Amino acid sequence: MSSRSLTPQELLRRGNVPRHVAIIMDGNGRWAKARGVARLMGHRAGRDAVRESVKACVDLGIEVLTLYTFSTENWERPAREVKALMNILRQTLKQERRELREKNVRLQVIGRLEDLPPEVRATLEETQEYLSGGTGLLLNLALSYSGRSEMVEGVRRLLRDHASNGLKPDDVDEAMMSRYLYTAGLPDPDLLIRTSGEMRISNFMLWQLAYTELWITSTLWPDFRRRHLFEAVAEYQKRDRRFGRVD
Repeated sequence: MSSRSLTPQELLRRGNVPRHVAIIMDGNGRWAKARGVARLMGHRAGRDAVRESVKACVDLGIEVLTLYTFSTENWERPAREVKALMNILRQTLKQERRELREKNVRLQVIGRLEDLPPEVRATLEETQEYLSGGTGLLLNLALSYSGRSEMVEGVRRLLRDHASNGLKPDDVDEAMMSRYLYTAGLPDPDLLIRTSGEMRISNFMLWQLAYTELWITSTLWPDFRRRHLFEAVAEYQKRDRRFGRVD
């Protein structure tokens, strides 16, 4: 059967659907360059891919979808592009929130939120409140995010919290460290999708991706659709996840 003809029902019948899917959304600039249009048009076109990915995850009953939306390194891009990206984010949240609520989607944001412009933080908070009654898919946006920074901040908060209670080095274990990450309480990603064919994880969820299954596609992000996510899930279902152990 072609991956193009896969349906949610078929994937659900196979079982072993990932609980948490993470996506590195890459290729907006190359998509725009190939068409001879401004990079901004590539970013705008990427909104359709986000919409399609959310719908696909809802159809499959996936619990968490994490999107690498804006990295700390992205602040180094030209100021005009950064401003445009922030405006696109605000517009998209406002335009899509009603449909997200109809689909029972909740919103969470991880990263250095204090770096974001006040108007962006306000829109994020309004959208989170608007979607707070949802009990379905958790849409998790990584904004001003860095995997290394997340771990450094986690260690700092752990030390501050335990500065006065005599915490010993041997008391710190993986479970404790996980509680001080942005993703505390969430399952680690089962499946990481990266578009545009790049073979790297780009400082994304360095702790959480320890045993995540990777699926790389040459498809540029603005061209990514439901069928691509279904294809990734179908491939994931074939994998034998042993987490370093043997049968």
